[in-house]
Amino acid sequence: MSNVYEQKVNDFMAKVIAKNPSEVEFHQAVHEVVESLIPFIEENPQYKDAKILERMVEPERLVMFRVPWLNDKGEVQINRGFRIEMNSAIGPYKGGLRFHPTVNLGILKFLAFEQVFKNSLTTLPMGGGKGGSDFDPKGKSDNEVMRFCQSFMSELFRHIGPNTDVPAGDIGVGGREIGFLFGQYKKLRNEFTGILTGKGLEWGGSLIRPEATGYGATYFAEEMLNTRGDSLKGKIVAISGSGNVAQYATEKVTQMGGKVVTLSDSSGYIYDPNGIDAEKLAFVLELKNVKRGRIKEYADKYGVEFFEGKRPWGVKCDVAMPCATQNEVNEDEAKTLVANGCFVVSEGANMPSTPEAIAVYQDAKILYGPGKAANAGGVAVSGLEMSQNSMRYNWTREEVDAKLHQIMKDIHATCVKWGKEGDYIDYFKGANIGGFVKVADAMLAQGLV
Repeated sequence: MSNVYEQKVNDFMAKVIAKNPSEVEFHQAVHEVVESLIPFIEENPQYKDAKILERMVEPERLVMFRVPWLNDKGEVQINRGFRIEMNSAIGPYKGGLRFHPTVNLGILKFLAFEQVFKNSLTTLPMGGGKGGSDFDPKGKSDNEVMRFCQSFMSELFRHIGPNTDVPAGDIGVGGREIGFLFGQYKKLRNEFTGILTGKGLEWGGSLIRPEATGYGATYFAEEMLNTRGDSLKGKIVAISGSGNVAQYATEKVTQMGGKVVTLSDSSGYIYDPNGIDAEKLAFVLELKNVKRGRIKEYADKYGVEFFEGKRPWGVKCDVAMPCATQNEVNEDEAKTLVANGCFVVSEGANMPSTPEAIAVYQDAKILYGPGKAANAGGVAVSGLEMSQNSMRYNWTREEVDAKLHQIMKDIHATCVKWGKEGDYIDYFKGANIGGFVKVADAMLAQGLV
């Protein structure tokens, strides 16, 4: 980047930071996008004159509210609820709800901003939003979770709707929470509409939705490998996390001939050099989804190593798939990955690599699929769930999987279109510009709103 562009990026970020102090994750997300977009916008003055980027970093609407509820002891508890409605230029706001103690305004604004680009890349008509609460469902009874969800939705319901804002699940919000939230919305509105995605199959959900993010990140990795005449077959894959995304990334990698050797949670990671096959994965699904246990129990059962308090990026692998949370791969870990022979990173989580780690990937010219492209499979199938709800119809598992696979191919093609630089494909740049153009053109067409 030239010094002129670098100064423009710094000037833009100074204004963003001044208006949004202390929101470090939001600053990081904006900076990553602005680095790619400033040179592009300078060459396309219609976007500069209309101040599209300045408008995109401001949420269209921000809702914050208190959530009082009773625990099983009859004690009053109070949490904070949020919904960030970031951009609706190409469709209703769409994005998950996260229930986790770390949730704050900065994290949700970063997620909502990323969601705008991710949803644009899917080719589906969805705007970007995000929400959640600092409520922690871990260790809570089903009744406590239900009471919290009912209180949360009692405020949120007035701000959302099938043609306005359609939330989904995220960290801490799975099928149980979506069910409680949907039930309360239905009661308050007295209508059965596709207001949330990630619903149960018996009441409006879509096949493949739980698997979609992990499957999509795997399909994207395969597409990147295909550009080099390669595939996942025979590849050693390191995956972080052990929740929904990691589970189904493991399943799809295994189906496509790769060998997954790691999974993790907040306590550490397991290393299984023989690979996590279908039988072992079934144990992980039971452990995490039903028993809500710790990944160390896998090591105890199968006699493999458990590395307490560590992340799996020191393991030798061909492919790394960070599927846990933001900023889980730092510069030193990225250098270790590259030094150990890793030449593909496909992000299943949102912004899991720090800016310094991304620079390492780019300098090494490895295949790097950023989260806004590689993990867009989840929201893509959420969009397909919305379509099925509108039609009062369900596609088969094979039909949804085929549509997901095609969407990931289309996202890859968009990244190649905008990111190809000679023999190298800068997927980071391609995803940012490709996601921006569709939204920016819609904003121009709709005037100053």
